[in-house]
Amino acid sequence: MMERRRMDAALLVLLLGHLATALEVPLDLPQPPTITHQSPKDYIIDPRENIIIHCEAKGKPHPSFSWTRNGTHFDIDQDPNVTMKPHSGTLVVDISRAKAEHYESVYQCTARNKHGTAVSNNIVVQQSRSPLWSKEKIKPIVVQEGVSLVLPCRPPAGLPPPIIFWMDNYFQRLPQSSRVSQSLNGDLYFSNVLKEDSRNDYICYARFPYTQTIQQKQPITVKVLSMDAINDTMAAFYNDTDLFSEEPADERKPIFLIPSGPSSSKTVLRGQVLEMECIAEGLPTPEISWTKVSGDLPAKRTSFLHYQRTLRIVNVSESDAGDYRCTGRNRLGSVHHTIHIVVNAAPYWISGAPRNLVLAPGENGVLTCRASGTPKPSVTWAMNGIPIENSPKDLSRTVDKDTIIFTVVQTGSSAVYQCNVSNDYGYLLSNAFVNVLSEPPRVLTPANKVYQVIKNHRALMDCASFGSPIPNITWFKDSRSSTLDGDPYILHDNGTLEIHVAQAHNSGKYTCVARNSLGIYENHIYLEVKEPTRILKQPEYKVVQRGRSVVFECKVKHDPSLIPTMTWLKDDGELPDDERLIVDADSLTISSVTENDSGEYTCIMNTTLDHDSASAQLTVVEATPTPAVDERPDPPTDLELTDQKKRSVQLTWTPGDEHNSPIQKFLIQYEDIMHHRGHWHNLTEVPGTKTTAHLKLSPYVHYTFRVLAHNGVDFSRPSVPSRVFKTDAAAPDENPTGVQGFGTEHDNLVISWKPLSGFQSNGPGLHYKVSWRPVGGEWTTVTVANNSKFTVSGTPTFVPYEIKVLAANDLGDGPEPAIAHGYSGEDLPIAAPENVQVMVMNSTLAEVHWDPVPSKLIRGHLKGFKVHYWREHSLHKHNSHHMEQILVFSGNHSHGMLPGLHPFSLYSFNVRVYNGKGDGPPSHTQQFETPEGVPGPPTSLTVTNPSPDSLTLEWSPPHVRNGRITGYSLKYQPAVASRQVDIATQGWFIGLMCAIALLILILLIICFIQRNKGGKYPVKEKEDAHTDPEFQPMKDDDCTFGEYSDNEDHKPLKGSRTPSNGTVKRDDSDDSLVDYGEGGDGQFNEDGSFIGQYSGKSVSRDTAEGHESSEAPSPINAMNSLNSFV
Repeated sequence: MMERRRMDAALLVLLLGHLATALEVPLDLPQPPTITHQSPKDYIIDPRENIIIHCEAKGKPHPSFSWTRNGTHFDIDQDPNVTMKPHSGTLVVDISRAKAEHYESVYQCTARNKHGTAVSNNIVVQQSRSPLWSKEKIKPIVVQEGVSLVLPCRPPAGLPPPIIFWMDNYFQRLPQSSRVSQSLNGDLYFSNVLKEDSRNDYICYARFPYTQTIQQKQPITVKVLSMDAINDTMAAFYNDTDLFSEEPADERKPIFLIPSGPSSSKTVLRGQVLEMECIAEGLPTPEISWTKVSGDLPAKRTSFLHYQRTLRIVNVSESDAGDYRCTGRNRLGSVHHTIHIVVNAAPYWISGAPRNLVLAPGENGVLTCRASGTPKPSVTWAMNGIPIENSPKDLSRTVDKDTIIFTVVQTGSSAVYQCNVSNDYGYLLSNAFVNVLSEPPRVLTPANKVYQVIKNHRALMDCASFGSPIPNITWFKDSRSSTLDGDPYILHDNGTLEIHVAQAHNSGKYTCVARNSLGIYENHIYLEVKEPTRILKQPEYKVVQRGRSVVFECKVKHDPSLIPTMTWLKDDGELPDDERLIVDADSLTISSVTENDSGEYTCIMNTTLDHDSASAQLTVVEATPTPAVDERPDPPTDLELTDQKKRSVQLTWTPGDEHNSPIQKFLIQYEDIMHHRGHWHNLTEVPGTKTTAHLKLSPYVHYTFRVLAHNGVDFSRPSVPSRVFKTDAAAPDENPTGVQGFGTEHDNLVISWKPLSGFQSNGPGLHYKVSWRPVGGEWTTVTVANNSKFTVSGTPTFVPYEIKVLAANDLGDGPEPAIAHGYSGEDLPIAAPENVQVMVMNSTLAEVHWDPVPSKLIRGHLKGFKVHYWREHSLHKHNSHHMEQILVFSGNHSHGMLPGLHPFSLYSFNVRVYNGKGDGPPSHTQQFETPEGVPGPPTSLTVTNPSPDSLTLEWSPPHVRNGRITGYSLKYQPAVASRQVDIATQGWFIGLMCAIALLILILLIICFIQRNKGGKYPVKEKEDAHTDPEFQPMKDDDCTFGEYSDNEDHKPLKGSRTPSNGTVKRDDSDDSLVDYGEGGDGQFNEDGSFIGQYSGKSVSRDTAEGHESSEAPSPINAMNSLNSFV
C-alpha cells in the first residue's frame, strides 16, 4: 500500500510539474520572508576590525530578525558590544571593548513575518590567525657538491593557511628551476646542489592574507664543498654543523624525494582544485612527466607548475578519479610513482535549489529538492524552521523524500519550507516559500518600452507578468486583428515573443495581454528594426613614400537613428599614441610616415546594436626625389551626401592632386537655390587631412554644396556642385530680437522688434504673435505678418506693460519668447515739486531744496528737474534785471546749487519737474536775497596838488559796489626801495653761467688737441726735467698738466688727474660760481649791480650746493595806512 502511494505521488509530480514556475512576487503584495544576503558558511574575520555578520531579507510585511549562537538563542540586547542594523538582521560586533575570539561561534539568522519564517546557513565565525615562527637556532649546513638537499620551511599554522615564498636578505625571490623548486608544503628542494648554491640568506617567508602580515624564518646558511674541501675542513665544522653525504657525489639515476614509495592515494572533493607533486633527486637533474593511467588528462582544466613537478586540475569532477603516474627521468634511468585519486562530493544541486511557489486557492503545486553527492546525501524538510514531522499537519501537503506535493491549497497555507541536504563533506540549506494568493494579473515589463534590433537578426520582446492564478499571455500587433501565435512569431512560456528573422515591416506597436480568472492587463511595447551597419568604402592597400602623408578612408552606411563610433586598430592592437595619427569620422590620416607605421590598419564601426570592420595594409618605401613645381590644387571630386538627417548631412569628397604643396584646408560653400539662387555662401572649413564634414543645416532650405581645396599657393577651382539636399520645413527655432515697447502718444503703445530673415523663418507663412498686458493683467495677442511693429491704441498714460513676440509659421510656433518690458506713451507732468526751500550759502551761491514729485503725477520717465531763476534788482539800486536763467539737474534729485549769483541782489526762482514729453508746471515762485560781497576797485585814482611834503588823492566809487560802501582803505610806500634778489633764480644769471661753462669746455678741448700733437708747451719742459715724475698740480695760467708717468700699466687717461693711490677725486678747483661767492649767495644792489665778489677761498661743492638752495631775506618797508570815511 505504501509503495502504491509513492507511485501515485510520482505520477502526480509528473502531471503537476508544468503548473509551477518560479515567480518573483512584487514587494507590494503579501509574501513570506526571503533571505537576500548572508555571510558565508565559513566566515573568517580580521581580528583588528569590527565583526559584521550579514543577514538581509525581504517580505511583506517586512520581516523581523533573531539569532542563535551555538544552537541557543542569542540575546543581543544583553550584550553591549553587539548591535543590529535598523531594518536588517545584520549584526555588528564592536571589538574595541572585547576580544574577537570571544565571538568565535556558530551563528544562524532567522527572518519571520506572519506568513512564515526563513533561516540562514550556519555561519561559523573564526578570526584569522598569523602566529609567529617559533624561535630556533638553525645550524649552518655543509653539503657536498652534487648531492640532493631539502631546506625545511615548516611555517606556523595560520587561518587561513599562509602563502609561502623564499627570498634573500634583499627581499629578492630566490631563483628556481627544474633543479631547485618549492614544494606544495613550502620546503625548498634541490635535486642536486652546485657550488653557486652556497649562501647565508635562504629565508622562508609566510604571508597571511587576511591580516596582510608577513612572518619570516631565521636565515639558513648553506655551504657547498667539493670532497677535498670537506676533508680539509671537517674538523672545523664538526662541532657546530650538520654534515651530509659522506660518500662522493657521482652521477646517479633519479629517486623520488616526495612522494615516497611506488604509489600513494589522495582524496579530493568535486569542484575543488587537485594538486599532485613529484620531486626527484638525481644527477643530472631529472625531468618530470605526467600521464593518466586510465585515460587522458582534461586539457582545458590542466596546468603544470614548478617546472613540471606539480600537476594541477581545476574544477574537479567525478571523471577525474583514477590513477595518475609521474615519471622522473635522466640519462641514467627513470623512476615512477602512481597516485590514486578518489573524488568525493559535498552535496550539490542537480536542477537548482527549490523555487518559490505562488498558488491560487484550490491550485496544486510541487516543491522539489533534488541534489547529489558522494556519498549520497540525505534530505530533510522543515517548515518555518521546525522539522516538518513536528509541524502542524496539513492535509493538502504530502512529503515524499526530496519532494513535497501540494493539492488544492487553501488561503492561510503560506509558509517557508527549508530543504537540508547533507553528507560527510558538507550540507546545502535552501528556503522556498509557498505563497497562497488571489491576485489579478499585472505586467512587470515597463510600459511603452522600445526594443531595437538589426534587420535579419532575432528580436525578443518581453512580457514579464505576475498574477495568481498564473496569467495567460497573448500578443497583438497594431490593429489587433489576430493573435501572434504562428510563423514568424514564437511565444515562449515566460511570455516573451520572438521573431526569428526581423524585417522592416515587423517594426511597430505590439500589445501583450495578461489574463487570469481575476482580470486582464495590457501593456504596449514598440519594436524598431534598424538597417545594418555596412562599410561602403573600405580602406585600400597603400604604398607611401617615407615622410609623406597617407589617408585610409572607411566610409560607412548605417541606420540614421543609431550613433556610430569609429575605432581604428593597428595590427589588431590600439593605435600608437602619436599626434601624427589623426582619426576623423570616416578616415585615418598619418602624416610624416615612417617605417614603423607599416602594418595592417583596421577600421571598426560600432553602433549600439551592431558593427562592421575592414582592414588594409600600409607599406612604407624610401622617397625618390623629383623636381617639385608648386601649383594650386585640383578641385575635389566625387561629392557624396550620406547620413542624411532632418537638420544635418555628411558630405564626403575625394581630394584632387595637391601639386607638390600639401592641402592645408577645405572650404565648404552652399547655395540656397530657393531663397538666394546664384549666391554661394561660406559654410565651414575643415583641415586638409579630412575628406568628410558633418554639416549642420537649417530647415526649409534647398542646399547645394561645393568644396574648394587650399594649399600654400591658392584655392583650387570649386568642385562640381553636389546634388540638391532639401531640408524639411519646421517651426521657427528663434524669436525676434530687439523687442521693445514705447509710446508715441499719451494714449498708445508701440511694440517693435527686429524681424527674422527668410533663412531664419524655417518654413513658409512666417508671422508673429504679438502679446502684451499691463503688469499683473491678462494677455492680449494679435497676429502680425509682413511688419516689424504694432501699435496698441487707447492705453492709459504711462503704464508699464509686459510684451512678448513669438515667431510662427505654417508648421507651428517657435520657442516660448522672453518677456520684454515697456511703457505706454508719456504726457506732461501735472504737478510741481512741493516744499521748495532755499538756503543762501554766500554772496554768490544758494542751494535749493524740494520734495520729489510722486511718479504717478510725472506721467512719464523722470528725466530731472529744472530751476528757473532771475535777478529782480540790486539792493543798492532798484533797477530791474529780468534775464531768466535755467539750471537743469538730470535724474532724481531733491536739491541743487545756484552758482554765479550777484551779491547784494534780490532773486526770484521756481522749480519744475520734466519727463520725456516736456516740463511740468512751475512751483510757487519764491525770492531770496544774497548778502553783500567784496566791492570792486575804484573806477579812477587821481593825484593833485603835489608838494614836497603832501599831495591830494581823488577817486571815483567802484562800478560794482556789491553792497553799501562804508569806507575806503588807502595804502602807500616810497617810490624807490632797495630790492634783494636771489640771482641764482634769475634767467640772465643762468644764461651767463652756461656761457662761461661753454667757454671753459672749449678751452679744455684746445689744450687736449695741442697735447696730442706733441707741440712744445711747458709740460714738455717738465717732462724733460724730471726723470721720475710725480703728480703735479694743474696750472691755470697755461692750461698744462702737472702729472705725467711712463708706467704704461697705470697710465692715466689723457686730461685726467689721478692721485697716487689710484683713486679719482673731484678737483678742488672745480669751477662754480657759488664757489667764488663770499657766502655762497649772489645778490644785487638796489641799482641792479652784482654785489658778489670773487674770493680766493674755495669751498666744497656740497657746501656750495647747500648755499645755492638758501634765499637771502628781502627788506620789507613799513606801510602806513590812512582810512578815510565817506
